[in-house]
Amino acid sequence: MSEFVFMQGDEACGRGAIKAGCKFFGGYPITPATDIAEYMSRELPKIGGKFMQMEDEIASIASVIGASLAGAKAMTATSGPGFSLMQEGIGYASMTETPCVVVDVQRGGPSTGLPTKPSQGDVMQARWGTHGDHPVIVLYPSTVGEIYKYIITAFNYAERYRTPVIFLMDEVLGHMRETFYLPGDNEIYIQGRIETKVKDKDIYHPYLPNEEGILPMERFGSEHRFHVSGLVHDESGFPVPSKEAAKRLLRRLHDKIKRNEEDIILWEEKDIEDAEILLVAYGVTARSAIAAQKEARARKVKIGLFKPITLWPFPTHRLRDLLKQVNTVIVPELNMGQILYDVARVNKG
Repeated sequence: MSEFVFMQGDEACGRGAIKAGCKFFGGYPITPATDIAEYMSRELPKIGGKFMQMEDEIASIASVIGASLAGAKAMTATSGPGFSLMQEGIGYASMTETPCVVVDVQRGGPSTGLPTKPSQGDVMQARWGTHGDHPVIVLYPSTVGEIYKYIITAFNYAERYRTPVIFLMDEVLGHMRETFYLPGDNEIYIQGRIETKVKDKDIYHPYLPNEEGILPMERFGSEHRFHVSGLVHDESGFPVPSKEAAKRLLRRLHDKIKRNEEDIILWEEKDIEDAEILLVAYGVTARSAIAAQKEARARKVKIGLFKPITLWPFPTHRLRDLLKQVNTVIVPELNMGQILYDVARVNKG
């Protein structure tokens, strides 16, 4: 049943995650993400889920990976310093193709920075924070209602493409309260765990895609025994120290995202038909950009708005088309310029 609700951003994140089927949360308290952990600690046990407060963020991401491999939809939530500590684990999840969701409620930095103030300083870290050459999916909503909606999308992407998904928020979005339309069950798509159809007595290859290019999973500890390693591995999961194996693996990691970009990339646009100026804004700054664009339109300024929701893969093709028709581009950000570099890259291309 659909309804209108009044909710805090961090609570909307937790509530949406549970709606998506999340059954495990492993985390460590950190401002401004702690409210998500508190919500999950209270609500997960009610539905048979598990909440674990770990000793630090390194253990948090490790627990999430373990829970996911054991069959549970799993997530964690943190902020800048904790997000830095999770990078090795995120890389491991990418290499082992373990679905999970990592929420980063951004705050001022570097280092301890400004724990109670917003920032968009982790945008490039979300894409390039780990070592190694692998793709990533990053979502960034701009309203409390979008937090609820797109955290479900984040879980769907994680399960569908067997990858960690980074879900960016910030202190303002996490702590603000808004009224929004809570969709009914018939309006929400939930991607379940894609499980292997290999029979118990048959040989199971954990990294062998099916005919649709999808990589089904088996619960760790089930009838099929399999190896999970951060080393370059073959279809069986066992390490293979060869350039050919590395090439095949990295190509598959990239291709599963690249060939599905049309299904992954999300954006919104407004008043672009006659636009001579284009605002490119995302996350919390999109809120101010929308207000500014509306006011400018009222003054007969031909200005449009492009709001990427999926920061990576970046909506290159659509933005390139829009840049061809405008004379000026404005990219407001709560940082010294990060998405600006991608906009400039698209414009030059």
